[in-house]
Amino acid sequence: MAKMAKVSPSTLVIIVMCCYWATIAASQSMKYKDPKQPLNVRIKDLLSRMTLEEKIGQMTQIDRSVASADVMQKYFIGSILSGGGSVPAKEASPEMWIDMINGFQNGSLATRLGIPMIYGIDAVHGNNNVYKATIFPHNVGLGVTRDPELIKKIGAATALEVRATGINYAFAPCIAVCRDPRWGRCFESYSEDPAIVRQMTELIPGLQGDIPANGRKGVPYVGGKEKVVACAKHFVGDGGTTKGINENNTVISPHNLFSIHMPAYYDSVLKGVATIMISYSSVNGAKMHGDHQLVTNFLKNDVKFRGFVISDWQGIDRITDPPHANYTYSILRSVEAGLDMIMVPLNYTEFIDGLSYLVTNNFIPMSRIDDAVKRILRVKFVMGLFENPLADTTMVKHLGSHEHRELAREAVRKSLVLLKNGRTATEPLLPLPKKSAKILVSGTHADDIGNQCGGWTIEWHGQSGNITIGTTILSAIKNTVDPTTEVVYQENPTPEFIKSNNFSYAIVVTGEHPYSETVGDSLNLTIPEPGPTTITNVCGAVKCVVVLITGRPVVIEPYVSNMDALVAAWLPGSEGQGVADVLYGDYGFTGKLARTWFKTVDQLPMNVGDPHYDPLYPFGFGITTEPVKSS
Repeated sequence: MAKMAKVSPSTLVIIVMCCYWATIAASQSMKYKDPKQPLNVRIKDLLSRMTLEEKIGQMTQIDRSVASADVMQKYFIGSILSGGGSVPAKEASPEMWIDMINGFQNGSLATRLGIPMIYGIDAVHGNNNVYKATIFPHNVGLGVTRDPELIKKIGAATALEVRATGINYAFAPCIAVCRDPRWGRCFESYSEDPAIVRQMTELIPGLQGDIPANGRKGVPYVGGKEKVVACAKHFVGDGGTTKGINENNTVISPHNLFSIHMPAYYDSVLKGVATIMISYSSVNGAKMHGDHQLVTNFLKNDVKFRGFVISDWQGIDRITDPPHANYTYSILRSVEAGLDMIMVPLNYTEFIDGLSYLVTNNFIPMSRIDDAVKRILRVKFVMGLFENPLADTTMVKHLGSHEHRELAREAVRKSLVLLKNGRTATEPLLPLPKKSAKILVSGTHADDIGNQCGGWTIEWHGQSGNITIGTTILSAIKNTVDPTTEVVYQENPTPEFIKSNNFSYAIVVTGEHPYSETVGDSLNLTIPEPGPTTITNVCGAVKCVVVLITGRPVVIEPYVSNMDALVAAWLPGSEGQGVADVLYGDYGFTGKLARTWFKTVDQLPMNVGDPHYDPLYPFGFGITTEPVKSS
């Protein structure tokens, strides 16, 4: 065995000290890893170290279905999302979500520079893809409340429930101004009135936290581990398309674009929104995903938005008709227009190769790539992602918590609009008496959590049935009435059954079935059968209140004269108890329409202030009632 060379103590000290100082020097030179460094120093330091391949990786967002730790590491992917219904397993627990996301994150952390990825999800009315999450009312109902503080609390609760599953990026709020209820996304819009939509941008500080007093306006802000990155969407004019056709063309004057569809974006930027998603739709024939004037010149340069701009799902593909006909052109147009992160989200190698080719061959300047990556890194640094890249189970307790369900229940109460109360003003039917001999509850939506939650719930389009945990309206009624009151439930009863039972009164709960996006587009806006038949049969035979579960105003004029009372409950979510709270007078009706209720679809589009305004129920209408004092 060879003898080891003797090392003098003084030499050993020198070696140890050299190693120590080398380590210190290395960590000091990697300024981007030091949270004490100024934000711009960290961004500049990290960007200077990145190769083109690493930069393009940051601009790429892929769906979890094609992600793995290996993919994250090999392609330097900057972001993952769960598309609607894209979950680790059916009824997956929060722990399963956390394990999956941390697995992907470990792939990102194993890269040369260790840049963590950001994980996004459509948490548009609570963390709605996740089993057992609190499902809040959809925006169409929340606009009715005209209560920004309530919306801010919903944002804070949603942030906690999103973090409970290890996720740190919510694609919300939708600040579309829906000008035509034929649009299948109208339920995602707070109102036809831009002033109400502007108020509702308080969801952003709820999700992200309040910008500190000394914080810079327009710079993204995310206040720590209990908050998430928000996303104002869909820029711009998505709610103004012709006939409400999804992803279609908004024909509009500059004045109306900037006075109706743009104002909520100013508010969002001032409140520190970290990301803005581009709309599939066009403005006067120009696809928003390729609109340099509005995205770069206006949003980035004039409004001074400092966060990152993200595409919608395969949004750049749809620049061409048919979609994906010339993908290289789609990449060129969208990145030139000012998009920073592309929700590819499936065939990511095609995107990475295409963008690499365009930069290498000088079709896209490196300055444009650097602008995109700086913006993405800015958000990641601001949210503390480098310091806390991995999720743990400390937040799991927030998912579907009692406190959040009570908040959702309050939101339901405040979102209900009483449209009719009694055959005459002197004979109101509501509030209903809790004590009666026998009452009838009927309709397809009375005992169905999926129907009362609507689209973007567990699945992309939502789904009928008891798809998650919550309280149906039937259960809520049973919880509320006197124990001696007999509650009979028959989904679609015959007139003979009703007449032979001597009911004191009936509650009909019916409406639209769940949908989202294009499948929700409707040119006739009728309630599907058996809804109208149930209304006719029940209200023709006994005193009745109709509770409508819809994502928008629908055709009801032919049936109103038969009803004793009519309540618009929109898409109330998982906490149906809020409906019974108000029907039975524990709380009064306070909601006022945030959308015009038309008579016939031939009148559409018809919005408050229009010269031909002749609604069934005008914008701002809503009968109020006082709570019943308990004896």
